[in-house]
Amino acid sequence: MRKVLISGAGVAGPTLAYWLARAGFRPTVVERATGQRSSGNPVDVRGPALPVVEQMGLVEALRAAATQTAGVRFVDSSGRLSRRISMPATRSPAGTSEVEVPRADLARILHRAARDDAEFVYDDTITRFDQDPGGVDVTFERGPARRFDLVVGADGLHSVVRRLAFGPERDFVRHLGIYVATTPLGEPPDEPHDVLLHNTPGRLVAVHPVRGEAGVAFIFRHPVIPDFDYRDSAQHRRILAEAYAGERGWRVPELLARAQRTEDLYFDAVCKVVLPSWSAGRVVLLGDAAASVSLLGDGSSMAIAGARTLAAALAESDHVAAFRRYEAEHRRRTDPRKRGARLAAAMLIPKSRAGLATRNAMARLLPGRRSS
Repeated sequence: MRKVLISGAGVAGPTLAYWLARAGFRPTVVERATGQRSSGNPVDVRGPALPVVEQMGLVEALRAAATQTAGVRFVDSSGRLSRRISMPATRSPAGTSEVEVPRADLARILHRAARDDAEFVYDDTITRFDQDPGGVDVTFERGPARRFDLVVGADGLHSVVRRLAFGPERDFVRHLGIYVATTPLGEPPDEPHDVLLHNTPGRLVAVHPVRGEAGVAFIFRHPVIPDFDYRDSAQHRRILAEAYAGERGWRVPELLARAQRTEDLYFDAVCKVVLPSWSAGRVVLLGDAAASVSLLGDGSSMAIAGARTLAAALAESDHVAAFRRYEAEHRRRTDPRKRGARLAAAMLIPKSRAGLATRNAMARLLPGRRSS
């Protein structure tokens, strides 16, 4: 029975572990965090991910965790709301419609599906691995060294596995000129079924309903910050305060003050990963580690679909052929989304007042319902 080490217990890692176990592998998932996160931005499960969660029997669990978001409304500086723009819903061939769910809940549901058939190791990470023709010797920060047949990096944009197998992050990660900060709001949303978006040129503040509570997101354009550290919360708060200095419209000062006080602040750059190959010997990348793709929630769906594709390929052939097949098939999904990232940014965070006016005019042509 082949042993596979998966780095990362977010979305891609548990999905892959689930399917590998059913194909006769022995998966081990190692995660740097001490456990599953309790919060997270809403993400979509849609498109090619829908048949996968159907086959895993997770549709009802996802529906129970869903945000019930139905539309988007723009908010001006005085708090006036536009009409609702309805969110389109795709369906799988079996008729399952897409679902929006907090990322932490999605990861929790996937973990529960996989945990009985896979080993999960928290509070540890890979520090080194050495390949030979028969396998991979892996050294961990805390636990004893172990040997595996294959190693999968499902450890996100700042992947340790990618760095160890391919080289430093700066060689493969392309900054898109945008930063994102998110935090729970700690109170019910004003509009329980609508995402509220407030724009000024180059900046966005969004309040997103999440099952009785709300989350807030700050998304803004900014040149590359040379000394940026995605783990430095104090630096993140300084950057955020500077980016929104002088913003006085709607609830922005209040929401910014909350973000400065919270202990649960996610902050990172929006980037895309560009790699000539997703595998090196017995090591392969999955999810954002291979192809961080989206500003609009596609990343989790791509991770789920990619994990299923990789597991199916490994079940049918040796790792060399399987990695090649997985990459060829999954790039056909991710490459168009990479190309669309800048267009999505232009729609979500226009750079100028003219851009905002154009975006809003286009939005008025979309299907919607006027506010009462």
